[in-house]
Amino acid sequence: MNSRERVIRALRFEQPDRAPRDLWYLPGTEMFHKDQLDEILQRYPVDIARPPAPYGPSQRAVGTPNIAGSYTDEWGCGWTVAESGVVGEVKNPPLADWAALANYEAPYEMLDGFDCSAVNTFCLSNDRFVLAGTGLRPFERMQFLRGSENLFMDLAYDTDEMLHLRDKVQTYFLRELELWCETKVDGISFMDDWGAQKGLLISPVMWRELFKPLYAEYCQMIHAAGKYVFMHSDGDIHAIYPDLIELGVDALNSQLFCMDIEELAHLYRGKITFWGEIDRQHILPFGSVADVQEAVQRVRTALDDGSGGVIAQFEWGLDVPRENAKAAFEAWL
Repeated sequence: MNSRERVIRALRFEQPDRAPRDLWYLPGTEMFHKDQLDEILQRYPVDIARPPAPYGPSQRAVGTPNIAGSYTDEWGCGWTVAESGVVGEVKNPPLADWAALANYEAPYEMLDGFDCSAVNTFCLSNDRFVLAGTGLRPFERMQFLRGSENLFMDLAYDTDEMLHLRDKVQTYFLRELELWCETKVDGISFMDDWGAQKGLLISPVMWRELFKPLYAEYCQMIHAAGKYVFMHSDGDIHAIYPDLIELGVDALNSQLFCMDIEELAHLYRGKITFWGEIDRQHILPFGSVADVQEAVQRVRTALDDGSGGVIAQFEWGLDVPRENAKAAFEAWL
């Protein structure tokens, strides 16, 4: 069974020979601990591969992301990075004043320059499951453009400008997704961080009214192209788990340890693939090897009955010791 078959069997609940492996890592992990990262990836090869980025050049991007200082992204959002190796925060949103919205344009030049040839070559030469990581993140992109505090006020007052911005962002993302659907990737992922430590950042009612229809369009388009839907969202998102299953999300990456893992398993095992993860707030950075092994065992006991529906994924942050990263994958074996 090769990696692609293993992942597809997990997504279809068709008894893969083991849980597929996937590893995420912050930019700093590769920047400062590349030898350790290479060692782990060589010892525990992952089953999911990411294709090369096919986007054209941006007209607004300036500076270098993930390095202490400031940079501007392709949408014109000004980021500040306090510590090299992490993503940083938007401190200069280009639409902080709604007056700028009328003349604002999304970075379509990047889609105009989209070249799928390298992506398709990568897919055809790979026996791993190829998962495209897209820029689709409507809620977060709206925050980056408007500023988080401003956007939450906009949502509370249900302003016309907020709805216009949402639709402008969605139009761009649907075009981006259309391009990815024409490639030979096996799956397509999108994201939005909806959870706080306990509960959603907005009410489930508001989420269903304003944002669920956006994800419905993504899922329909991806499935129509014969590909699998992967989604990521941080925090406690238990309130929208049934919605994401209803929409057809095939694999969901969420912070299981912010929620009741056993309750999630009781309600949703066999209905969606749990795409990781292991606690990266406490256990992975600060726990012992035994703590990591115990955390993996808890997830496996709840979710891994051998039928599939689980992917052995975790995120390697700057504070995670090599021994804990190694222990996480070893415990899955």
